[in-house]
Amino acid sequence: MDSSGQAVPVSPAEMTTRPRSARRSLNGQLTFGLILVGLVVLSALLAGSLAPHDPIRQDLVGRLRPPNSATRTGHHLLGTDQMGRDLTSRIIFGARISLVVAGSAVLLSAVVGVLSGLLSGYYRGRLDMLVMGVVDLQLAFPFVLLAISIIAVVGTSLTTLIVVLALSGWVIYARTVRGIVLSLREKEFVEAERALGANDLRIMARHVLPNVISSTLVIASVEISKMILLEGTMSFLGMGVQPPTPSWGNMIGEGRDYVTMAWWIAFFPGLAMMLTVLGVNFFADGLRDHLDPQHRPGA
Repeated sequence: MDSSGQAVPVSPAEMTTRPRSARRSLNGQLTFGLILVGLVVLSALLAGSLAPHDPIRQDLVGRLRPPNSATRTGHHLLGTDQMGRDLTSRIIFGARISLVVAGSAVLLSAVVGVLSGLLSGYYRGRLDMLVMGVVDLQLAFPFVLLAISIIAVVGTSLTTLIVVLALSGWVIYARTVRGIVLSLREKEFVEAERALGANDLRIMARHVLPNVISSTLVIASVEISKMILLEGTMSFLGMGVQPPTPSWGNMIGEGRDYVTMAWWIAFFPGLAMMLTVLGVNFFADGLRDHLDPQHRPGA
């Protein structure tokens, strides 16, 4: 990447030297982020085995019990909520929801954004004007109003939530990739391929797309934390994951009415979300430094 944040184009021959530099040891930020994110991913994958209780089982007799307390259903490390459900189990299963929604939204937005930016930057002309016009229009439209409008028409569901979140994130991929492709399409190795009779699809797939992968990976790593927060916000407002399905956002929303008498209901899900986003951000910063030597300390 250059000083403006765009990836420096390289030819296929030059790209063969990249794996050697990529073998350098991971820096502290990247390692710390990997540990935090890895723990969250592992808990989500093994939620059925790690959770001590059924996350949706209610016990009104044991409701609002503080952390490290016991009821007739067993021990509750982080206490119980207003319905007597085990908070530890709900947080563990909530990690699965947050990661699935955030990961799916990032993947969908990356695919749409990269393809849009690739075609827009390579072909330019009317297609470029159309794509950038849609990007500018969406950037000028408040995300909350867009989300409310879509959910009001379609209804609340995981699929709708993922699509809404993806719509909020594809523009950054499109603008970044377009800027890189605009400079790449005029490079010598691209012109040489055209002179040899290569078609546009071959040029984009073999010479243009590989040069935008590193920038796309960095954007995606940053966007995951954004999607986790947006999913939590939507669920908090009642427009995302619906109860009794555990989600960190709706758990915080349910606990806001009990902050003075049962602070743990909102505190622990919020802490889980904060640590997850912190880990993803550390991972994203470390990944950027690892892929772009110019951003490394002392470079």
